[in-house]
Amino acid sequence: MRLVAAEIDLQALAFNLARTKEIAPHSKVMAVLKANAYGHGLVKIAQHLQEADAFAVARIDEALALRAGGLTKPIVLLEGFFHHTDLPILLANNFQTIIHDESQLLALEQAQLDAPIATWLKVDTGMHRLGIEPSRFAEFYQRLKACKNAKPQVNLMTHFACADDLQDSKTNEQLQQFQTLVAAQQEALCLANSAGILGWPQAHGDWVRPGLMLYGVSPMVGGRAAQHGLKPVMRLTTKVIAIRKIATGEKVGYGSRWQSPCDTHLAVIAVGYGDGYPRHAKAGTPVMIAGRRYGIVGSVSMDMITVDIGDNAAGIAIGDSVEMWGPDLPVEEIAECAGTIPYELLCNVTPRVSYEYIKG
Repeated sequence: MRLVAAEIDLQALAFNLARTKEIAPHSKVMAVLKANAYGHGLVKIAQHLQEADAFAVARIDEALALRAGGLTKPIVLLEGFFHHTDLPILLANNFQTIIHDESQLLALEQAQLDAPIATWLKVDTGMHRLGIEPSRFAEFYQRLKACKNAKPQVNLMTHFACADDLQDSKTNEQLQQFQTLVAAQQEALCLANSAGILGWPQAHGDWVRPGLMLYGVSPMVGGRAAQHGLKPVMRLTTKVIAIRKIATGEKVGYGSRWQSPCDTHLAVIAVGYGDGYPRHAKAGTPVMIAGRRYGIVGSVSMDMITVDIGDNAAGIAIGDSVEMWGPDLPVEEIAECAGTIPYELLCNVTPRVSYEYIKG
């Protein structure tokens, strides 16, 4: 038995998809499964999101893994394709592609395909990552409409840069620019990621792209899942493997960075950055043991962390379960303590962690 486990609550996953539909009732749902379903297990998660209208991944290998796993829903490649030799693969597997660069459009125009491919034209309205310049929208749109290798409907898309911050005006600026640009076209529109879904209902459009919110995590600045009616899907747990008595003034861990201010007890727990726990989690970052919060002390090492449990009055024993994040300990809070974002924590869970898929 592996000591560190990621419990994946499939009921919570289904609940979050239903909650997404409740928040955006007039939009189709493109469930985002990139990066191994945000660390939750690509194929297994997809198999339990059958109520979604389509899936979205970043790269073609992720899409192929879904097809190999028996998933038949439409799959959108959010980064598009990277070489003209990818196009027959897209066609054979019913993959849909983003077009965000002229090289992609040229490859599509020049390809010899047996049937057309569904496309999404991505416009850069301010993210300045992927997408065509707004000034070239009419040209790209007309070329795609005329392209024999593209299906007649050209879906239109953009991506928000600051939707996680309700006080930032940039989302409204991007929304207005996009709406003005596409006003004359009768095409399906897709703008809102998780933050856009939760914070900007005017941006829901014909399609929404929930990612982080499906896994029960808030994408908003300072947000928590419960504020949005979401349920955490992953519970990362480990075990207490030793209890040590420490005297006042004794130093703990690599670099001796933490010194005990009093006589106390430490619980040594079997998890570390080798499992994906953030190495830079600060002293005091909470863990849950026997229903109570305790703070980590000393450096996070590859395989172990020390936790100050005081006089051990709670009766903690070797073998007790420890929650690192989950329903009782928001991953958003742990991310804040580590100076990062919850996306990174979820995606960084390593292969030596065992996955246990449960229902409730």
